[in-house]
Amino acid sequence: MVGVVPTMGFLHVGHRSLMAAARNECGLVVVTIFVNPLQFGPNEDLDRYPRDLDGDLSACAAEGVDIVFTPSVHELYPMYPPATTVHVEGLTDSLCGFSRPGHFDGVTTVVTKLFAIIGESRAYFGRKDAQQLAVIRRMATDLCLPVTVVGCPLVREADGLAKSSRNAYLDADQRSAAPRIFGAIREGVAMIVGGTRDPHAVVASIAAAIAEIPELRVDYVAVCDAASLGSLERLDGEMLIAVAVFCGPTRLIDNVAVSIVGSEVISDFGSGWVPEG
Repeated sequence: MVGVVPTMGFLHVGHRSLMAAARNECGLVVVTIFVNPLQFGPNEDLDRYPRDLDGDLSACAAEGVDIVFTPSVHELYPMYPPATTVHVEGLTDSLCGFSRPGHFDGVTTVVTKLFAIIGESRAYFGRKDAQQLAVIRRMATDLCLPVTVVGCPLVREADGLAKSSRNAYLDADQRSAAPRIFGAIREGVAMIVGGTRDPHAVVASIAAAIAEIPELRVDYVAVCDAASLGSLERLDGEMLIAVAVFCGPTRLIDNVAVSIVGSEVISDFGSGWVPEG
């Protein structure tokens, strides 16, 4: 079986965890590196998106990757912009889809192209981009693509900040402030553990905690159904706490999966972070 890890490069420990999962499960591992212009909106960071192909190739070699595919824009989009794109209805309407119109059409279009090139495979995506994972799973199912989409744990820094290529944009003050995003989410989880079942109260608490930090500005905070990403009137079952926050000019996303089963609350904070105490 072929394992594929689609990326935009500037690879970090989170990406390497996907490669390791693919290497563990598949006979041939392919990593794609392509900064996809179709998923960047006007005034977004396409031109300054961090790139380090030499470092990326070294990381791939260290993880035992067999093939690294680094197409040019012209190779994937012979005529740009393309007349044909892929749109997933519903799942792309909220969260990052609302904040970044057209973003997911760019993601699904390029991923469909990559799946078409690679063929039958297992594709590995991190749960940090939980909405992207849900969208790509639905796309692969709806289009009968011969691809199994595998979600892998979100990876954090030791202080809780979710691993992201965009963390490289942060200056010292912003980097110091950014872990407060995860801290606010944890406080929201603690409210649920304590018995709160009103999603609006949890959202308001997380947003207020983030707003206390001068370097941070909330784009959105949501507590939604984990499968449909739809809004909830009462917290129950499988849920996702999802946030997008501007740290200075840099937009960061994070999420935590939460399940309520009877009176028990189970949360998945990801890997790499060690709880205090």
